[in-house]
Amino acid sequence: MDKIVKAISADGFVRLTAITSKDLCERARQIHATTPVATAALGRTLSATAMMGSDLKKTDASITIRINGAGPIGTLMTVSDSSGNVRGYAQNPNVQLPLKSDGKLDVGRAVGTDGLLTVIRDISGEGEPYTGSVTLVSGEIAEDFTAYFAESEQTPTAVALGVLVDVNYSVKAAGGYIAQLLPGAPNDLIDQLEQNISALGYVTNHLADQDATSLVYDVLKNMNPEILSEQPIEYHCYCSRDRALKTLSSLGETDRNEIKGKNEPIEVTCQFCDAVYVFDPSEI
Repeated sequence: MDKIVKAISADGFVRLTAITSKDLCERARQIHATTPVATAALGRTLSATAMMGSDLKKTDASITIRINGAGPIGTLMTVSDSSGNVRGYAQNPNVQLPLKSDGKLDVGRAVGTDGLLTVIRDISGEGEPYTGSVTLVSGEIAEDFTAYFAESEQTPTAVALGVLVDVNYSVKAAGGYIAQLLPGAPNDLIDQLEQNISALGYVTNHLADQDATSLVYDVLKNMNPEILSEQPIEYHCYCSRDRALKTLSSLGETDRNEIKGKNEPIEVTCQFCDAVYVFDPSEI
């Protein structure tokens, strides 16, 4: 079962959010028929978005992540609600690239670095959405989120994300963590955290047979972590026939008249879940 676990070190200086996201990443793969490298890129972004979304305070708030580094995968778009339920898509889910020299999927080349990672927080009732952007560092996703936290939120952060794709192209393991240092953290604690992260290695190796809770205890080893919450999550799209109709109804008068003139059924496909809604022109 996919879940998000939040914890804090006993001294209160390290805050950690960990995620197991195998099922939601596999659901995204099935919906969008992604190639392995696109599965990895989208899955990493979904995992980070879900963890960040789970930090939102208001139940009707949401967070949107947009990544475009001018690579062959095009734009990655993901959205999470405040419970960590997430959805997303890759503009070009069929991208195929050779493996890197170490045998790993070349997510960095698929995404590219000539562009931005943009975070949009829509906190209902508090005015315009907050938007922050950073230049992509590597296109490998985790390093780019680390740069975002450092530059846009001035918070020292370690981000690890991974998606392990099986030989049949399904998702074998997925997840990661966001570890943040709070003001006043002593050097010996920082050293301990760095040692723990180094010893952990690839996060997918850990999640292949363990969950987000055990990941917390490994990242915060020797820090007596306290588990604050555990929240089940899933791939969830909020589209509906009514929402699709409202989108069509918002078209300009010229477009609406063109649709009416053709007098043919109109199909609207949701980018996030590929659901298809069919409308008669008279409905618009």
